[in-house]
Amino acid sequence: METVDTFPLCEDRWQQDVWLLARRMALLYYHMADAIVKRLGEEEGKKLIREAIWAYGQACGRRVREEVDRQGLPADLENYSTIPDLPSKGWLAEHRTMPDGEVRRVTTFCPLAAVWKELGAEELGRLYCLVDVAKFDGYRPGLRAVHTKNVLDGDPYCLIDFKETG
Repeated sequence: METVDTFPLCEDRWQQDVWLLARRMALLYYHMADAIVKRLGEEEGKKLIREAIWAYGQACGRRVREEVDRQGLPADLENYSTIPDLPSKGWLAEHRTMPDGEVRRVTTFCPLAAVWKELGAEELGRLYCLVDVAKFDGYRPGLRAVHTKNVLDGDPYCLIDFKETG
C-alpha cells in the first residue's frame, strides 16, 4: 500500500479528517507522556501514564456498558461492538486466517501507532494500548482483553484476544 508519511494514501475526505484528528491526539499523548517521564523518571512516569490510561479506558468501557444496559441488552462482547466506541473510519482492518485456521478480524493500520512509529516512540505509544484492556474491564469486569499482536511490538497487525476471568 502506498503511503504519505506513514499514512496510507486515501481519497476519502472523512477518513482523512479522522486521521488528522488521530495524528493530533497521538502527538498530544506523546508530548504529555514524554514530559511526564522526563519529569518523574522512567519508572514513576510510566506508572502514572498507565494509571491515567487505565482510568480513561475504564470510563470509555463504562460509557458503552451504560448504553448497552439502557437498551436492555446483555453485557457481552457482541453487544459491546454495537455501541460506537471509535470512529467507523480511520483504523483499517481486514479478516485474516490464523495459523489454526480461524478467521479473525485484525487491525492493519492504527493512525495513533503510525505517529508513534514516526517519532520512534513505540515504547511510550505501547503504554496507550492499555486502554483496550481497561475499557473491556470497565465494560464488564471479568472480560479480559489481551493484545496478542501489536504493530508497536513489530507485528504486522494488531490482534486482541478475549478471556473470561471470573
